Amino acid sequence: MILLNPNRHASRCTDEPSREIMAKTIAFFEAKGLRRLKEDDRNRVWYADFLEFLAREQVFSTLLTPAAYGGGPDCRWDNWRNNEFNEILAFYGLHYWYTWQVTILGLGPIWMSANEQAKRKAADYLRQGEVFAFGLSEKQHGADVYSTEMTLYPAGEGFRARGGKYYIGNANVARMVSTFGRFAGGSEYVFFAADSQHSTFDCIRNLVNVQSYVAEFALRDYPVSPADILSRGSDAWDAALNTVNVGKFNLGWGSIGICTHAFYEAIDHAANRRLYDRFVTDFPHVQQLFVDAYARLVAMKLYALRASDYFRSASADDRRYLLYNPIMKMKVTMQGEEVINALWDVIAARGFENEPYFEMAARDIRALPKLEGTAHVNMALVLKFLVNYLFRPAAYPPIPRRDEPADDGFFFRQGPAKGLGKVRFHDWRLAYDQVDLPNVRIFSEQVEALKRLLMEAPPSEAQQQDVDLQLSLGEVFTLVPYGQLILEEAPLEGVSGDLVDQIFDVMVRDLSRYALQLAHKPSTSPEQQQRAMAMIRKPAVDPERFRRVWENEVYTLADAYEMAE
Repeated sequence: MILLNPNRHASRCTDEPSREIMAKTIAFFEAKGLRRLKEDDRNRVWYADFLEFLAREQVFSTLLTPAAYGGGPDCRWDNWRNNEFNEILAFYGLHYWYTWQVTILGLGPIWMSANEQAKRKAADYLRQGEVFAFGLSEKQHGADVYSTEMTLYPAGEGFRARGGKYYIGNANVARMVSTFGRFAGGSEYVFFAADSQHSTFDCIRNLVNVQSYVAEFALRDYPVSPADILSRGSDAWDAALNTVNVGKFNLGWGSIGICTHAFYEAIDHAANRRLYDRFVTDFPHVQQLFVDAYARLVAMKLYALRASDYFRSASADDRRYLLYNPIMKMKVTMQGEEVINALWDVIAARGFENEPYFEMAARDIRALPKLEGTAHVNMALVLKFLVNYLFRPAAYPPIPRRDEPADDGFFFRQGPAKGLGKVRFHDWRLAYDQVDLPNVRIFSEQVEALKRLLMEAPPSEAQQQDVDLQLSLGEVFTLVPYGQLILEEAPLEGVSGDLVDQIFDVMVRDLSRYALQLAHKPSTSPEQQQRAMAMIRKPAVDPERFRRVWENEVYTLADAYEMAE
């Protein structure tokens, strides 16, 4: 079973200490129960009990301390087990996941720095159960870090920091806030560590109306010693972008966790509710909505698992993750919205009620495409790889399953955040050519039609500056590597050919929809419109395949999981 089910949880971790962390985390939430979970959410209760659990069990210290700085044999930064922890936290609530996410972001510039004193300090704080924060965005500039106004002014042997940061999670309690700014009188960037409990650290307010604390804060002549400087110049700039490369990967796992819990609730409700003398799950349109939602959700997880292999295998000579990670952030999270929308169309008013988890899921699933750079920003990044990916394949050795307990040290030595045009990819057709299924074949035809558009009617220089048109083109292109990694992962997970073909039934329809949108953009030329329309296909319809997926894989999830009260 590919979806997380706490009732029958079998951890993917290969070592017992990691499996124990996952089991204890599930036990914490199940003991808390759905009623209390919802009450705390509704009343915006700060999750002190969760932070106490993390400290008591040394969870963050174990999962987020690189082996060289760990206080025990099980400490390491292991993306395989971190993925599972991501999924479990989001399964129970986005805000429990969020304190983990922003701690990861806060630790990024520390572990990437050459400041050994700061690293040892961070490891000590993790052992004490503290959380961290990432001070990057500002009120007037958002993610436009080129325009940061946080400034360090010389003061004796150190500096005084002045300026504000905005939308910074955990900044009410974080003992180390990795803060991005610049030195006075020049354009040199800097990362330094600030303590939210210092008297000159002004935590102004919580910007959100939820359990999390997402701060606006100001530093008012905050003293910064040389020991607080994490990095400067190009190293600081690279640390900002490379930290986001690490953090954005978690967002897709957050969506997967949310959607999985919501799916169980939705199918339980529909399978046990009768309308017009029929169970809701007997209606053909309801079956279609559930099968589409399930296909999308399984595809999300297949992509995420395979993308993790590439991230863990990355090196200075293999930077394919720079395409796969923004797709993880952008595509997987947007697919999460599609899953929730389909489920909500089934359960209707039930999705608004205050007892089920679903009401939180419907609200929180919208957040993930908008964090760590909007979906639009990440789409623009994805497009930088289009030419090399589609037209200039390179040779790479096969990437195996990377589930071994190991320290992912490359995450913190990614190097300069530039040279994207030099990143090469293996031939995407290898994955597609090895699968003989009707909808995979149709999808491959659509990709060839995309290539013809790009070769015979490529975007003009003016169109390349047309963000609206480029975003539509990006939606079409993104499906190609998305499908590639799904096909690579499916046999590793033992996914049936029926389900893979059903996934590509959805993807054929999605590519057709995006191609139609591309054709109708105001700046599209007649030839481009014709080429875009040539991508539109109808998926291969197979009622027996659909029935098997519905009966053997989707409907069997009814009554499979219900959170303890």
